[in-house]
Amino acid sequence: MPELPEVETVKRSLVPHLENTVLSSVITRRKGLRIPFPEQFCQKLSGKKIINITRRGKYLLIYLEKDLVLIIHLGMSGHIRVLQKNIPVPSKHDHIDFVTQNGVTIRYNDPRRFGIVTLAKRETIGSHKLLRNIGPEPLSNSFNAVVLMKKLNGRNIAIKCALLDQKIVAGLGNIYVSESLFRSGISPKRLSKNISFKKAEKLVKMIRIVLTDAINAGGSTLNDHRRPDGKLGYFQYQFLVYGKNGELCGYCEKAKIQKIIQAGRSTFFCSNCQR
Repeated sequence: MPELPEVETVKRSLVPHLENTVLSSVITRRKGLRIPFPEQFCQKLSGKKIINITRRGKYLLIYLEKDLVLIIHLGMSGHIRVLQKNIPVPSKHDHIDFVTQNGVTIRYNDPRRFGIVTLAKRETIGSHKLLRNIGPEPLSNSFNAVVLMKKLNGRNIAIKCALLDQKIVAGLGNIYVSESLFRSGISPKRLSKNISFKKAEKLVKMIRIVLTDAINAGGSTLNDHRRPDGKLGYFQYQFLVYGKNGELCGYCEKAKIQKIIQAGRSTFFCSNCQR
């Protein structure tokens, strides 16, 4: 599933092609994805000017005139391409085309169809059911050690599982939690309630560094993620633990990276470096 860096990369790639442009048409090739498209979805968007594009957690928010907001979640396998010349015939999994008056087509592809594409009103976007319970943005000033400690206080679950909870912090997923915990020296099995303030400070710092580095690298391409221009992300070449089960830890050079399953997700860590 695309995580915060991948979605941020998509957002940044779309801005120069979509902001201050008008959608001349919208074409859907099915009735919905994880949820049905709203009634008159194409008609409501066609002819509207795009004002700006933001991100909330793993959601893209595209603001249009008439107080409309297009909400997009890429799900497990969704990706977006920017097509400008020699636009190919849609393939089986190309479900939506957003066509601008400048001749650019933004094509949404999703083989597993777990993504979400829907509409909301600007004035109620903060209370929308998809967004209202999302935690603080990890790269914003609203996320710090004090906030994290309050979120973790008394929670009797492993810190790895807690950080995957979008109510605690927005946008983190399996890859970046594993990498952040390793860089923080925190075992993914440590109970959330046992995280000290000092550890929380380091964890917040490492989360920021890992996410920033991943965004600068265009995200991580493992299975489905590609940038809208078709290029691959390359943060996977900077992984220290993720996907390295059985390899010697490159930091301590004493223990091998282990893999365990937590809440149905794979976790990678070094038992010597992380306590």
